Amino acid sequence: QVQLVESGGGSVQAGGSLRLSCAASGYVRSNTLMAWFRQAPGKQREGVASLWTGGELTHYVDSVKGRFTISRDNAENTVYLQMNSLKPEDTAMYYCAADLSPGGGWDSWSAYKYRGQGTQVTVSS
Repeated sequence: QVQLVESGGGSVQAGGSLRLSCAASGYVRSNTLMAWFRQAPGKQREGVASLWTGGELTHYVDSVKGRFTISRDNAENTVYLQMNSLKPEDTAMYYCAADLSPGGGWDSWSAYKYRGQGTQVTVSS
């Protein structure tokens, strides 16, 4: 059974940076998609970024392009989300997901086989 554990969340002022980590324990097959999602209070969960573990293909939601970077360390089974120039509207619970089902969209939370419990990010103005 694969478990995903997120860490690195916290409270920062606008303009600051945070790096989130998602450590996968157990076997995660190679050449799969891993992603970060977020959900703010009263809003739907949205895909933030995804990365193909077998290469360099990435996707980002428009609102974070140029500010967030997703990366991985395959040896450590860990995916990162570097978040720079944070804005108050980035405040949300951030979740990690892994192993996208065939035919699922990268930003479809329910299409991932494994999903984490989340880490809170709060950005103050």
